[in-house]
Amino acid sequence: MYDPKKAHYVVATAIIVKDGKFLIAKRAPHEKVSPNEWTVPGGKLELGDYNNRKPDTSFHWYNIFEDLLRREVMEEVALSIKNINYLTSLAFIRPDGVPVIVASFFADYAGGDVKLCPDLTEYAWVDTKEAKSYALIEGIYEELVMLDKILKGKSIKSWNKELRD
Repeated sequence: MYDPKKAHYVVATAIIVKDGKFLIAKRAPHEKVSPNEWTVPGGKLELGDYNNRKPDTSFHWYNIFEDLLRREVMEEVALSIKNINYLTSLAFIRPDGVPVIVASFFADYAGGDVKLCPDLTEYAWVDTKEAKSYALIEGIYEELVMLDKILKGKSIKSWNKELRD
C-alpha cells in the first residue's frame, strides 16, 4: 500500500565530461528548488522510465538510472552521453516538504550541441578552478572536485566538505 510518509522523489544527475571540462547550467528563476543557481543536468525518475518497456527479468527492470540520465540529459541540454558511472548520493527536503534522493553520476560527452530546455538559462564548460566563480548549488562544487580527483587517478572514498580546494 502507498504510504506518503515513505514516498520520495528519486533523481539522477550527471556531470558530463568533455575535453577535461564539466558541463554546468543555470537553473531558471521559476524553478522551485535552487532558482538561479548553477547545477548539472538531471531529473526525476518517472514511472514511464521503466513501466513502458519490457522487464529485463520476470519482473525487474535494469539500468534505470542510466536510461533516466540519457533521457534527462537529452531533454535538458540536447547531448548524448556514454560511460555512465556512479559518483555519490544525497538526500534533501524540498521547500514544499517533499523528500528527494539524488544519485549523482558522471559520464563522457558522446555528441551533440548544447541546447537548453526552458528550465535552464545559461551553460558553461568549466574546470574546478573556473567552477569556483559560479553560484553552484551547495555540494556540486565538491562533486566536481571529487570527480576531478577520480579522473586524475586519485582514490576518493566519498563526498565530504574537505574536498573544497
